[in-house]
Formats: sequence, C-alpha cells, structure tokens
Amino acid sequence: MAKTALSKASDVRGKSADELSASLLDLRKEQFNLRFQRATGQLEGTGRVRQVRREIARVKTILAEKKSSATKS
Repeated sequence: MAKTALSKASDVRGKSADELSASLLDLRKEQFNLRFQRATGQLEGTGRVRQVRREIARVKTILAEKKSSATKS
C-alpha cells in the first residue's frame, strides 16, 4: 500500500479540491486498513495511525476553507 506523504499544510493548500478529495479517500482507506491490522494484532507501526488521523483532519480543514472562500466570492 502506498503511503501518502502529506506533511505540511502548505503542501496540501497547493492542491485542488478534486485532488484533496482523492487524497482524503486514500487516507480513509489507509485508516481502515490500519484499524483492521490493529484489531487482528498485525499492526507494527502504531504511530502511523496518529499520522493518518491528523492528515485526514488537515485535508478536511483545508477543503472546508476552500469551500468557504468559494461561497464568499
């Protein structure tokens, strides 16, 4: 599985809304797989769960900002 390397908010802000939506979908799939691995006892990198959760929050926040700015203008 390919890991998404969204590290900084500035990197995420440079993407379009469609790219952000696709990224959000990938992150949610990864989150599901990590939860499944944790439940079955196969998860090795427990820190990745936290990273993915924060990346999801970052993408959702920036998507909301873009929608808000689009409706204002």
